[in-house]
Amino acid sequence: MSILLIQEKTIVVPGEELAEGMDFLPGTDVIRDGEKLIATKVGIVTISGRLIKLIPLAGKYLPKRNDIVIGKVVGMGFSGWRVDIDWAFEANLALRDASTEFIEKTADLSQYYDFEDWIVCQITAVAAGGRLIDLTMKGPGLRKLGPGRIIKATPAKVPRIIGKQGSMITLIKEATGTKISVGQNGIVWLSGEDSSQELLALKAIEKIEAESHVSGLTDRIKAFLEGAHS
Repeated sequence: MSILLIQEKTIVVPGEELAEGMDFLPGTDVIRDGEKLIATKVGIVTISGRLIKLIPLAGKYLPKRNDIVIGKVVGMGFSGWRVDIDWAFEANLALRDASTEFIEKTADLSQYYDFEDWIVCQITAVAAGGRLIDLTMKGPGLRKLGPGRIIKATPAKVPRIIGKQGSMITLIKEATGTKISVGQNGIVWLSGEDSSQELLALKAIEKIEAESHVSGLTDRIKAFLEGAHS
């Protein structure tokens, strides 16, 4: 007989037993030890059917293939650009992956992406223990970002900031009239015509970070945004 030992959204610590029996499956940051599922990090428990996983409460971003990230152009050469994605090593954006149009090697690359430009890009490959990371700009939503405010959130909190099927970030966008892009590396870009609404969106994101472990978070953020407009 399988037994669930914790409730969803419980905060657990490394080594804590989450479930017993083979009916439950280990997900992210959960391991199996015989009949038991064990937490490997401090995090919030999420349960989806038979799958038990954790949303870590802290931790540095670890690049993974297919991640959508926000990065800053910090270098330029004959073969492409170097991009800081808030990782120990810079990522590479090659000419062939920088645009859907063909880019000549003799072209002025700064016309496409210049130093200090922020871009939404996707990781296509991670090799050599994260020392070699390739990016692409070919995909839906991948683009150069315009003027706006850049903030850094805890990467582990990104799923809470975005919400299920984008529900949380959509709530903030609609309430503040602000454009928002969130990278899985924890970098967030905000741009609003009204600086006060842009600041409200920022405070809402900070509130999500601070209260990510609290149940009913969506309702709390909705009340916070409505209260700011009353």
